[in-house]
Parts: sequence; C-alpha cells; structure tokens
Amino acid sequence: MLKITIDATPLLPKPSGIGLYVAGLVQALESLKSEEAFELDVVYQPGLKNWLKGNLSFPEHLRSYSNLRLFPFPVRLTNSFVQFPGLFIPYFERCFGAPDIVHGTNYTVFPFRHSQRVMTIYDLTFIRYPHYTNSTVGAYAERVKKCLQWTDLIFTISQSSKNDIVDYLGVNPDKICVTPLASRYSVDPSFNCSPKESIHYDFSKPYILFVSTIEPRKNIINLIEAFDYLKQKYRLDHDLILIGQKGWLYEPIFERMARSPYQKSIHHLSYLSDQLVALFYSKADVFVYPSYYEGFGMPVLEAMTLGAPVVTANTSSLPEVAGDAALFVEPNDVTGLAEAILRVVSDSHLRNELIQKGRDRARCYSWENTARETLKAYKLLMS
Repeated sequence: MLKITIDATPLLPKPSGIGLYVAGLVQALESLKSEEAFELDVVYQPGLKNWLKGNLSFPEHLRSYSNLRLFPFPVRLTNSFVQFPGLFIPYFERCFGAPDIVHGTNYTVFPFRHSQRVMTIYDLTFIRYPHYTNSTVGAYAERVKKCLQWTDLIFTISQSSKNDIVDYLGVNPDKICVTPLASRYSVDPSFNCSPKESIHYDFSKPYILFVSTIEPRKNIINLIEAFDYLKQKYRLDHDLILIGQKGWLYEPIFERMARSPYQKSIHHLSYLSDQLVALFYSKADVFVYPSYYEGFGMPVLEAMTLGAPVVTANTSSLPEVAGDAALFVEPNDVTGLAEAILRVVSDSHLRNELIQKGRDRARCYSWENTARETLKAYKLLMS
C-alpha cells in the first residue's frame, strides 16, 4: 500500500496562504482514504519558542488527524540542515517513518534515501520580485535551488507558476504538476451568513473590499490612489475596507492611508474569522485585487465563490484563475483601476453578470479535485 507523509507544519491555528493549501489538501486526502488504497501520515514541527521551552506536544488544531508524527526540531533549525543533509538524514528518516513519498509543503524537502521526494513551490516572488520581500524570504532562493538537486516531483498551483519555475529555475516541465487550489468556502459556502461573533461595522454603507496580507506586492497603495480619485472626481459614497494581517514592508501603505483626504472612509481590519471574512465578501459592492504577482490568487476565488464581483490585475496567474469572470486592469494604471471599479458599482447589469460568472467559475475548483490530482501524481511517480 502506498505510504505518504506530508509536512503539515504550515497549518497554523489561524491559517492563511500556505496553511490554507495544506489544510485543504490534507483534509481532502483524508476523505479519499475510504475509496483509495494509501496511508497518510501528517508530520509536525514545533515552533522555535515551544521547542526552546521543551514543549513538543501537537497543537490542538492538528489532533483530529489519526496518524501524526512529530519531527522534534523547529523549522528555523531544520532549514539550515538543507546545507548539510547527509549528517542528519538517517535520523530524519526514522522520524518520518520511511514513507514511499515524502511531501514538503513549504519550498523544502529533505533528501531521503528510500522515498520519492516531492516539494510544493507556490510562486517565485523571492526570485522575480525580491524588492517585495525581506532578507529571510530572500534565503528561499538558495534553499529551493539546493532542494531541486534531489527533488523527484514539484507541485505548483497554476500554469503561470509552472512557467516561472521552468524559466527561472530551469526545471524540466515534465517534473512539475499543476494542482490548482480551491476556496476555503467551497465545501459549504452557505455558512458565510452566520458568523459566531459580531463586528462593529454598518453594512448599510456600501464598500469596496480588499482581502490579503498587507504588503507591497499586493499593490494596495495604487488601490488607495484609485479610491481617492473616485472620491474626488465622482463623490463616490463607498468606503474602502482592507482585511488582512500586516506582512513585510507594510509601513508605506499605512503612511499613504494616513495621507488620504478620505482616510476616515478607509478601514483596516486585521485577522478575522473565516465567517466574518465571508460576510464581508458577500456584502461587498466590488472586490478589488490589483496584485502585481500571484502564484494563484486565492482571494479572487473566494470572492467569486461568495458572490462578490471582481476587479483584478491582468498579471501572473490572475487571468488564469478568474477566466471571463472578472474585469482586468493594468496594475500601475491608477485611473484604469478606478474606472473599472466605477463600472462595477454603477452598472447593476454588469455587476450581476460578474457575480453569476464568478459563481460558475468558482465551481470549477474544489479541494477534492486538488487531492485527486495530487494522488494521481503520487501514483505516477511510483509507477
């Protein structure tokens, strides 16, 4: 029977980005075990603070999985092991249980001697746009290149990212499998209307919505510029709501927000529950995502799933994910971005058309499909 071990360390109590991928994939693979012949182990590494305290217990959000394995070193330490793998591999293999396939879900996989080695690379921001990252993420490049020396298969999340991996890392395209993501709301999109907690926001006030990490790559400053343009030229009645945790290099974004003459109409909300985020999606007049570069663009899919019309950038994977269900703009064209937003909020026919196309497009993506394509690739690797 096929034995698979997946690293679930990125699956944090409040998942975003990679954590959402790991959560969706592992849960969907668990569901397939009833009809497919394979075993699945889930590996967890403690955080550095817990490790220093000697706390090696599994976090509560992982305890529902039956086959948990502890790898008793924090990520910050094991990332350095990649440079000297031969010294540690025998111990690593004992911790991982000698699987047929070991799947590193965060740009890293160790060179196990008796397993097929699989690594997920989501995007190449740290190579294509290093000025959007910090020095820590910049170190990804060397680590990824080192791991490519022994990686047997790469998963990525869009054809756009696959093209980048081929072009910038020189990987044979036959070694790369594209497994698109799905929305965290795809299983039960109806739950968005009943959040358990309340939030002090007057939903009778129309708003433009952005959801993602607050960082330069997301092009939020140009979104604020477009919002100011709409307020000044058209006296638009809407607020601008930015939902997301602070990432790196976020300070200029908040400085620009503070300089806006309409700053009282701009609201930043940090991490919210899935239910509250879904509520904001479902009531938005338009969802705007002008990002410069995305491996997939999960917020666009979430917005379409929950009935928000989408305006997004014509870059990287975003046209691939949204298809014909969004208005596309050049990310540095502030006036074009503003006019696209205005079209959606002022034309009810266009807005309803985008909503319907978005819902139809969102149905093309599911975590079950992601898991099935992943399992298919595992099996081909072993054949």
